[in-house]
Amino acid sequence: MSQIDYNILLDMIRPLITKRDTVMREAIPAEIRLAITLRYLATGDSYASLSFLFKVSTQSISKIVPEVAKSICSALKDYIKFPKTASEWLKIASDCDEQWQFPHCLGAIDGKHVRIVQPKDSGSYYFNYKKTHSIVLMAIANAHCEFIYCDVGTNGRISDGGVINNTLFYEKLVNKQLNIPEPEPVTFDLDLEYVFVGDDAFALRPDLIKPYSRDSLNNERKICNYRISRARRVVENSFGILASRFRIFHTAINLDVETIESVVLACCALHNLLRKKSATYTPPDSFDHENIIDGTIQLGARAHPDLLHNLQRRSGGQVLQHAKTVREKFCMYFNGEGSVPWQEKFALSA
Repeated sequence: MSQIDYNILLDMIRPLITKRDTVMREAIPAEIRLAITLRYLATGDSYASLSFLFKVSTQSISKIVPEVAKSICSALKDYIKFPKTASEWLKIASDCDEQWQFPHCLGAIDGKHVRIVQPKDSGSYYFNYKKTHSIVLMAIANAHCEFIYCDVGTNGRISDGGVINNTLFYEKLVNKQLNIPEPEPVTFDLDLEYVFVGDDAFALRPDLIKPYSRDSLNNERKICNYRISRARRVVENSFGILASRFRIFHTAINLDVETIESVVLACCALHNLLRKKSATYTPPDSFDHENIIDGTIQLGARAHPDLLHNLQRRSGGQVLQHAKTVREKFCMYFNGEGSVPWQEKFALSA
């Protein structure tokens, strides 16, 4: 974060974090309060280490970090803006088509386990399949690797399908309350639904598609899998950048769960702010790059498996025929008029 970016952020949250002096002592300035919190998010340093660096007591820091994190979430709430109208969804889909050649894509959805220190008296409530304690960050990213939706707080022990089922997003998706546009033609004789893209952690739906399973692949489906995975790469990049810039995710976060939720959401909001305003936050090597000559992919910033690990893959289950039909139509499109010159090289060599 440059000095200019810091000053922009400070001006936005100063009214929320400024304290008054008392007859007993002078208040810690807003500049120091913000600097302490950003240092904590960026490094994951202990409160004791921050106390030595800023000459502020650990007791004060234990109050400053939660307060400032909540203030960041409040001040930057418009930087994680979930679409509410069909026109806003169409803008996201247009960006995805332009950048990733995937039409009618409303965003890439994924979830990650954020490691935490076991809360007192929690038993196995937060214990996950990786044998660590965690809460889950569920997010949707647009074509620019910006979060348009974040939900954090589901305990890590809950089943893979239960994570998304617990979100307000999924409730509105199932009840058709998201104002998603109706299917539209992409070719003369093919209408495509507007969909989200995900991985095997999620159930296939008419409005949420994922790659075909390995035991049912042919060349056409391999190409479709490549195109779906290519589009959902934006959310993987988003998580990777988040974990590489905010090294609090390199630790097991040792705070109460409510504060952890604020800290994680503050990091997501800061990520979006810096993606929009900072020229140095995400240099070109932060993103995946495809070499269309030799068919290789050079990965950009990705979270180490021990930092933000994936949701557990789903086992097989019943799938609506309509959902299968929607995916088949995308497969037809990607192997027909929607093909790109390099797709066979990537898909068939995987």
